Amino acid sequence: MIKNWKALSSLLSAAMLALALAGCGNAATKEGTGSSQQPAQEQAQEQTQTDLKTQYPLTVTDATGESFTFEKAPTKIVSVSPAETESLFALGLDNQIVGVSDYDDYPEAAKSKTKMGGITKPNEESIIAADADIVFTGISMSEDAVKKLRELGITIFKTDPKSIDDVINNIETFGKITDHQEQAQKLVTQMKQDVTDVTEAVKAVKPEEKKKVYVEFSPGWTVGKGEFMDELITVAGGTNIAADKEGWYEINEENVIASNPDVILYANDVVEDSKTLDQIIKARSGWDQITAVKNNAVIGLDANLLSRPGPRVTQGLKEVAKAIYPDLFK
Repeated sequence: MIKNWKALSSLLSAAMLALALAGCGNAATKEGTGSSQQPAQEQAQEQTQTDLKTQYPLTVTDATGESFTFEKAPTKIVSVSPAETESLFALGLDNQIVGVSDYDDYPEAAKSKTKMGGITKPNEESIIAADADIVFTGISMSEDAVKKLRELGITIFKTDPKSIDDVINNIETFGKITDHQEQAQKLVTQMKQDVTDVTEAVKAVKPEEKKKVYVEFSPGWTVGKGEFMDELITVAGGTNIAADKEGWYEINEENVIASNPDVILYANDVVEDSKTLDQIIKARSGWDQITAVKNNAVIGLDANLLSRPGPRVTQGLKEVAKAIYPDLFK
């Protein structure tokens, strides 16, 4: 699994409603009958609100293929994944959340929730004592760890997002499970708009002008193809120099030098042996000859925006795009 995970941790509905409102006019009152039809606009609003109410029982499937049937919205929720915690809070579920992992630090309200231990191996006793209806976990927990928790009778729902669309789909699923679909649709509408804003801004970049990008989220570790962080670089109009491999992996310094990235992105909260990650990067032998280093294009980003596949992932996308093409985002 990923080394130094602490550093890593460190549209639709609204559009349909708009079209419905634009296409519907008020129904005319029938003369001579003494009654009137309900305005079509109100009918559309009522229908939309009905569509966004979860109909129970609801059956959903998680990333491990496990199926869950909910007879009603869960009233007690535990999350042992910072990204999932952010999503649940963004859906307005503060009152239902009874526990979070030791690393969950956003939003501020998450800090006051009962701690449930780590994100790869949470405290089993604490989770059992919380007596939650559902426990959410994310990319940091292996399927084997999930299986062991299930053998203890814990109902645990695992996500494993590999793309922005996966993150959005997870948020929509959380909205259905908790009967907070309206909040979920508002959130994903904004996220999709963020993606549109970035893609529109970088679409003028010609293929031969795309900048080569290297990202380091923990000392000596980067990300290849098949993960959401790689997609952030691609959607932002860059080319990930580490995309010749899959997943999260330790770098070969000579390969990075040979690839000569135009931009280096790093998690700005990482400190190792009293050195920040950019200091570590710049001090490596031969790296002073890399274009990004020579041009002072070694740019720190909020580690949480860069690495958490939650509701702020599209804010992270915007920050990545600005770092790669600052002239397009003034």
